[in-house]
Amino acid sequence: MVTSIILLTTDRLKVNEVAEKLTQVEGISEVYSVSGNYDLVAIARVANNDALASMVTNSFVEIDGIETTDTMLAFKAYSKHDLEAMFSV
Repeated sequence: MVTSIILLTTDRLKVNEVAEKLTQVEGISEVYSVSGNYDLVAIARVANNDALASMVTNSFVEIDGIETTDTMLAFKAYSKHDLEAMFSV
């Protein structure tokens, strides 16, 4: 499983709309509205890098209001919770 943190800037008038649409994208487990340099943070959990690439380059393009993305791959999770069991693909 590949976990990725995707930072997004959006059209200011479409933040909520973009967030709602992102939750419908297969592989997106969570979307947060945040303060700071970005408008939204999406957590993606997908089977492999090809699935992540397809999500960002194909699915995100169809969502009107996304201006930029910054995608980070997670190497290792440190958590009290068994994340692998919670989000098994």
